[in-house]
Amino acid sequence: MSMSVWRQKLTRNMLKAKNYVKPQIREAQKKLVGPNAHKTRWNIVRGDRVEIRRGHPEKGKQGIVKKVIRKTDRVIVEGVNVFKKHVPGVPERGIPSRLVLYERSIHYSNVSLVDPVTNAPTRITRQKGPDGKVVRISKKSGTVIPRPPVLEVRSKPKNFTLTKDCTPDEDAWAVSYQPLLERMAEETDTGGSGTIAATTGGKKMAAQPVD
Repeated sequence: MSMSVWRQKLTRNMLKAKNYVKPQIREAQKKLVGPNAHKTRWNIVRGDRVEIRRGHPEKGKQGIVKKVIRKTDRVIVEGVNVFKKHVPGVPERGIPSRLVLYERSIHYSNVSLVDPVTNAPTRITRQKGPDGKVVRISKKSGTVIPRPPVLEVRSKPKNFTLTKDCTPDEDAWAVSYQPLLERMAEETDTGGSGTIAATTGGKKMAAQPVD
């Protein structure tokens, strides 16, 4: 066995290790976990127009960001990095097999925001606007790059469909909890005697009589 083949097998086995984490994912996790996680600001959001910068065959192509995957520092751009996927059919239902086009993700560092004035890729800076909100400003033209209006719509809409399993409003708003002290006070006022179980540290103790 030659040395090159041996090195290829060794590298392949190292990549298949259970504890192996890709460098891109490891760097992305630093933005989500750690003491500086709250300081992380994402310059590119869903709905922005971006341009492919480098490191990709489709360099110079522009598109709209469909999704931002922050766990891996990647974005999905509409009409860019399109691949074909074969979807098998279901002969029993009469559904034939077909080819489906879909966009693969691109690393965050390979795209740049497009300046709305010059229509060219640009870097940005952040400043406070007249209303006190922080806005993105293009370094090429100095114009404000507003947040896309699509951000006002949830990417995963909530389901408000009522079914028989939903709790009725009168049951949901009913008071079903009575504190221990209030129960003790009511039993004392009524002159009744009872026992209330006391719990300590999640362990049940012997029932204590209530005078």
